Amino acid sequence: MPNSNSIIAENVVKHFGDIKALDGVSIAAETGKVLGLLGPNGAGKTTLVRILTTLLKPDSGNVSVGGIDVLRQKQRVREIIGLAGQYAAVDEILTGRENLVMVGRLYHMPRRAAKQRAAELLEQFALTDAADRSVKTYSGGMRRRLDLAASMVARPKILFLDEPTTGLDARARIAMWETIRELVSDGTTLLLTTQYLEEADELADRIVVIDHGRVIAEGTADQLKANMAADFIDITIANPLQVAQASELLRPLSAEAPQTDDLRGHVVLSVESGVQSVAEVVRLLDSDDIAIAELNLRRPTLNDVFLSITGEAIVEEEAQPKRRGFGRRRSA
Repeated sequence: MPNSNSIIAENVVKHFGDIKALDGVSIAAETGKVLGLLGPNGAGKTTLVRILTTLLKPDSGNVSVGGIDVLRQKQRVREIIGLAGQYAAVDEILTGRENLVMVGRLYHMPRRAAKQRAAELLEQFALTDAADRSVKTYSGGMRRRLDLAASMVARPKILFLDEPTTGLDARARIAMWETIRELVSDGTTLLLTTQYLEEADELADRIVVIDHGRVIAEGTADQLKANMAADFIDITIANPLQVAQASELLRPLSAEAPQTDDLRGHVVLSVESGVQSVAEVVRLLDSDDIAIAELNLRRPTLNDVFLSITGEAIVEEEAQPKRRGFGRRRSA
């Protein structure tokens, strides 16, 4: 492709009545890379995907996919892309094989070629053993894999995945990540929307954070974290009733007010130098007879980045962040 970016959106605006779903969004996805579109529910991610895949017309702005103007040449765009939405769009009555053959026929593939392609995809997505079973007998992870396989029937070089792991358990999500990595290694350009921070961190070469229809940050995961220039000290107070007292006591150590969770007895402190600040945290809490149940020092996560930018978290991360040193525990 003449342009190094396979997906481009410039100043895209979309209203639904009085609601401005997109408010001048601009993004670019590099060819052969993964662009992660990160944000909470209602941020505008799905609206943008629907516009880029010809399913929705913007009020204003320019969009192109594979160098083709999305607004002027919808059919040409549809011929070169694949799309897997938030919910598996497969026919439950048909078998897995029949679903894929049907998609191939819709792309005007000869029946024999459609059957051959279906067999290839069933093997690629580890569905061969269930190929001739009705899809209604499939697990959620199997349905998501079949849906992704269906989006690949026509061998698109540009793929849109709108929250592909929503509703999957941890094991199925990790399996889906591996499948996505294999697609990208074969040269597929991928736009991935997600509200799972760990997913964006694992898969995306570049991340765009969107909230209330606007791009509020972008860069690699490491760049977004590095921009915070901070360490985080996670403290669990032995007596949750002392969380407010501890927060007030530690406030001078941080440029921002500590994050607190009274129910879990949790205080999170953002500091410039975690190693130097740990001793001071312990000293201050000891001086007020506030017992520490646990203390951990860690680098910023994407959740910290989003919290710093917007004042709220996207979702609670399913895995505890990796921590280093300071496995300090005390009795109350």
